[in-house]
Amino acid sequence: MNAAEVAQRVATVRQRIVDSGGMHVSLVAVTKTFDESSWHAAREAGADGIGENYAQEIVAKAQEVPVELRPPVHFIGQLQSNKVKSLVGIVDVWQSVDRASIIDEIIRRSPNETARMYVQVNTTNELGKGGCEPDSVADLVAHATRIGAVVEGLMTVGPTDGDAVKTRMAFRLLRSMASDLGLHGLSMGMTNDLEIAVEEGSTLVRVGSAIFGSR
Repeated sequence: MNAAEVAQRVATVRQRIVDSGGMHVSLVAVTKTFDESSWHAAREAGADGIGENYAQEIVAKAQEVPVELRPPVHFIGQLQSNKVKSLVGIVDVWQSVDRASIIDEIIRRSPNETARMYVQVNTTNELGKGGCEPDSVADLVAHATRIGAVVEGLMTVGPTDGDAVKTRMAFRLLRSMASDLGLHGLSMGMTNDLEIAVEEGSTLVRVGSAIFGSR
């Protein structure tokens, strides 16, 4: 992996964020399917963290990258309870928490760690998509807080068809829910919709292909 090219692409993405009005938006470089060199390249390029979707990949890469050389690791894929044990101690931020059983398992497996998380919301009403229903968000946030998790905000994925109007509506809904709950973190926006996300108040974007190329 060409670290200099990754650094240039990270700079380009950050400029896109600034051009969209974002001055304090974190950039998580999505490294799924790329080898452990992507973690090093993201760190050297100044990304605020790396995003991974698959437990097995995270564990394999963590075995190759010493703790002191890892960027903060964000889990952004659909999470299964039986995978949590293998990820504790590697994942720094759980971004795809969408049900109480997952929250319970993370807390149970992390007795000596601060469990930082985002509650994922299905703001597009698409069947089979990760995220809790909007009317479940308040209860999940309250449950997570009650048992000791640190809920940093809400997370969502834009509509599969990429329609700009629907994308804006989905992101605006997430912002409204976060505001109602007194949460400041908004993880929304990827390569193709980060401008809309930033305009709608995103505080963290998750970008893969614009940094590492197509998979």
